[in-house]
Amino acid sequence: MGEVLSQNEIDSLLQALSTGELDVEEMKSAPEKSVKNYDFKRPAKFSKEHLRTLEIIFEHYGRLLSTNLPVYLRKTVQVSVASSETVTFSEFTNALSNPVVLGIINFAPMAGDIILELSTNIGFAILDRMLGGAGKPLEKNREFSEIELSILDKIMVTCMQLLREPWKNVVDLDPFMERIETNAQFAQIIAPNEMIAIVTLNIKIGDVEGYMNACLPYITLEDIMDKLNTKFWFSTMQNASGENYAEYISSMIKRTEIPVKAVLGKSVVSVMDFAGLQVGDVIRLDSRVDDEMEVYVGNIKKFTALPGTSKDNYAVRITSVVREEE
Repeated sequence: MGEVLSQNEIDSLLQALSTGELDVEEMKSAPEKSVKNYDFKRPAKFSKEHLRTLEIIFEHYGRLLSTNLPVYLRKTVQVSVASSETVTFSEFTNALSNPVVLGIINFAPMAGDIILELSTNIGFAILDRMLGGAGKPLEKNREFSEIELSILDKIMVTCMQLLREPWKNVVDLDPFMERIETNAQFAQIIAPNEMIAIVTLNIKIGDVEGYMNACLPYITLEDIMDKLNTKFWFSTMQNASGENYAEYISSMIKRTEIPVKAVLGKSVVSVMDFAGLQVGDVIRLDSRVDDEMEVYVGNIKKFTALPGTSKDNYAVRITSVVREEE
């Protein structure tokens, strides 16, 4: 119902029309306010602010994938956020191909699951690379074998574990992989009409380009929706990047695992002698029993040590530290 004008307002309006201050034609040609239809079957539960924050989270996630996947694939991996949108779960599942790689992830401590979808060509490229190939996809897609699914499961678990750090500013996650599905009909984690946010990551492994979709249901993220805004995100980042930032980096570095090896000695034998080695044979090394051994951290000589035992295990006792200038 329109606003009712008082008598004084009516008199002022008539006077303005009579004096020419208001033009009737201009009033008729004034642009009307645009009205946007609201679909109650698809409520807008994710705002643009929510989607932007999810993009920031998955940009961080993409950088982690770019640095961690090459360890397994021995090939350059480039990951970037392509887009984000909100759709119903049925629209997401209907658009999936068959077969498809779907990782069903329990998003603990959140009450619900999410889905990581890996495009088929990227899946076969990863398999080809893991099995010693050049990392090329198949010319014609087919069903995955049990062995191939086992390999993909390990890669998807690695991708799942990398979710913890990007989400740390919002919630401390403890996710676990429930199962891998290759048919969308067996991945009905929520009702078909429920709203979800989809963040699409573009993945390039060598010359092969594909995508990974993160399907994030609203009912899974409902408890933390208030934290999915850039104001909260950047304020949390600012607090984390203060005095404790150096300690945080130091603690991360200290948890890094690196190989350490102690070289007892070296020897050169012929292939014939090597092929004929039996239990109890003795190989003569180029070092004496009381000589110091060289201890390598990675491929860098870092210590000298003497061999020995600790309880029932072989051990070495560090005798000196090899400085960089040495």
